[in-house]
Amino acid sequence: MEERERHIIYDAIYTVSAAKEKAPELKGVPTGVKGLDELFYVVEWKGKKPQRKPLGGIPLGCIANLTGMPDTGKSLMAEQFTIKQASLGEPVCFVTVETPATFLSVGLEQRAKAMGVDFKEIEDKIIILDAASYARLRDDMPTLLDTLAHIYRTYKVHRTVIDSITGLFEAREMLARSIVRALYTFCKKWYQTALFISQKRSSHEELSAEAAGGYAVGHIVDCSMVLSKELILSARAAQLYKAEVGEIVRLFRIDGCRMCGHDTRIHLMEITELGLVEIGPSLVEFLKAKEGKK
Repeated sequence: MEERERHIIYDAIYTVSAAKEKAPELKGVPTGVKGLDELFYVVEWKGKKPQRKPLGGIPLGCIANLTGMPDTGKSLMAEQFTIKQASLGEPVCFVTVETPATFLSVGLEQRAKAMGVDFKEIEDKIIILDAASYARLRDDMPTLLDTLAHIYRTYKVHRTVIDSITGLFEAREMLARSIVRALYTFCKKWYQTALFISQKRSSHEELSAEAAGGYAVGHIVDCSMVLSKELILSARAAQLYKAEVGEIVRLFRIDGCRMCGHDTRIHLMEITELGLVEIGPSLVEFLKAKEGKK
């Protein structure tokens, strides 16, 4: 039996100091979502004791997954992130898989108005890649990656949104893991801070991070954020959430983040009358406050 020829990939071997030299600075990238940025933190030593310091956003270079059922606010959060970053002067590539570019542009303008941002001043900072209208971008990964690389080079982009990544493997979920891995690796190579939007099936537990395609998204990305909603239909649920029967209670949690510390609690979430997502207090704090008012 022939002895297998050894292959040593020397380029894959790093000391920690060498790896750190290539790593992006650990700092926050503001999301434009009120109440979210302070949920991420780093640890610093002060007075010979470790202390938490708010990061002020998702970590730079983070590939984050926003997952939830329909109508939970995922796309709104993606649009708020886009508007916020563009208003800070950062070009953003928005890969739209669900909504054609012309309709997305209207939604982005409405989000900008709600956030108090002059849309005309940031229009050229947002580059839309219309995968909703061009099937080859959805079905052929090399074409999608080549087009993204062209956008990154041409417009000097370091912020990416894909809404939704689930639409890139619908009806072929066996390929979900390879598709998500390819996009994750590609975005890392180009030093992107990115949001991948993924859909949940109705069979999934509301507050789990599992999306369509199984755990393909959550296990590969750096951070997962879960959005859910509870329709209050019973007196027991109304008592638990201190709400009226017929109301909708929206919940949010960070399922994990490899790049920095994060708040692990379930938080209340709201979609305001202006169509903006806001993260509220933790559910524990909310219920304690309600009990204290009795």
